[in-house]
Order: sequence, then structure tokens, then C-alpha cells
Amino acid sequence: MIFAAGFGKRMRPITNKIPKSLVKVNGKCLLDYALDNIAEAGIQKAVVNTHYLAEQIEQHLKERNKLPNVLISHEEVILETGGGIVKALLRLGDKPFFTINSDVIITSGQTHLFKRMADMWNPEIMDALMLLQDTKKAVGYDGQGDFNLADDGHLIKPENDKCDYVFTGVMLIKPDIFKDMEEKPFSVYRDFLHQKYHHNDGSLSRVFGLAHDSKWLHVGTPENIKEAEKALVKS
Repeated sequence: MIFAAGFGKRMRPITNKIPKSLVKVNGKCLLDYALDNIAEAGIQKAVVNTHYLAEQIEQHLKERNKLPNVLISHEEVILETGGGIVKALLRLGDKPFFTINSDVIITSGQTHLFKRMADMWNPEIMDALMLLQDTKKAVGYDGQGDFNLADDGHLIKPENDKCDYVFTGVMLIKPDIFKDMEEKPFSVYRDFLHQKYHHNDGSLSRVFGLAHDSKWLHVGTPENIKEAEKALVKS
């Protein structure tokens, strides 16, 4: 599932007229970077959620005419990542699925990032697996990090401390953990996974992480576009 419903407020004034997912980096729109990533992994179907300037995204997808096949989940009221998943569940099916944000460009090392995640996936002990980037290697990101990572892949979320890794927005997650949840705006991690799985010692049960082995470019502002273009040239 690709999250493409947002208003792109930090990308203004560019997003006054186009949705953030159609902003171009090196002549290619962000949404196509995500879709091509999915196709390169051999995944045949993707769900894209829409809200702001949805008709432009729908028209772009009609004209794209290549894999993956796309199902649109339109939101009359913006639902954030968690509510967006709940609304799209029937389209997503009953097997674990990947999520990716439409404001990032992410490359793979020798092995495609989705395959690396699928190889690590263990449904007996995992409900979600997050792809993480070392904050020192992240492009277009200057935050404090989101998680630390234990040797066995468990995530650690200390309170009010800097962390070594930032969540890339790429996740492999079970659909059944959203069963019977209300279709309303909420964040997958902040309002759900953290509340359900976080312990007082900072650890999270059944939520694991995998360190990314290639580039992750966050494209959230006009300035980030130039940073991403420079990083792609270097690669």
C-alpha cells in the first residue's frame, strides 16, 4: 500500500497545485518511484490511497499503463496511515502486505529491500516489521531518530532520547491486527503499534526492525528535492 492522501503542507507552494506524490525528482514523480520499486520486487498489485487533489493522481495512474496494477482507496475524510489501512483492508487481502510512503525515494542494495524483509519475516513472532535507516545516512532528515535496534531485531523506543535509526515508512504488517477497528484517522505507529506493543523498558513486542542497506531519501520540502537529486546522481 502506498500512502498518497496527504496535503503536502511542508512542500508548499509546490503542492498548492499538485499533490505531493506527483512532485518530480530528476524528472520522475515520487509516486512512480514507489510504484517502480514495487514492480521491481515482482509484486503485481498495489493499493494507493488518495484524498487531496485525488483526481490528478487517478489521471496519472490511468496514463502510467505498466505494473503494478493499482487499486485506488479514496478517502473523503483524510484518515492518516492507520485509518487508511482500515479503509483499504478489503483491497489489501488477508496476507501480510508492505506499506511505503509516497514522499520517499528508497533504493535497494544487492538484494531488493522487499525480499530482505520477506526473508526476515516470521509470523510466529512478528505482527509488523519496519525497515529502518541509520540516521547518519538518511538524506532529507534531521530529526532525533525513532528507534534503536537490538541484535535480534527487536525495536527499542527509549523515552526522550536520541535514537540510531529512523523509520523509513516501509513496513511489512499483518492485516488481521486491524480487524474490527474503526475507520477513523489514526497513525499506525503512534496511535496503534506503540499503544499496543510498547513496554515500560522501551522494548516493543511483536514489532521488529531491519536496518536498510542502501539509500533512503526523504522528500518532504522543496529543499529536499535538490538534496535527493544530488544523492541520486552520486548513486
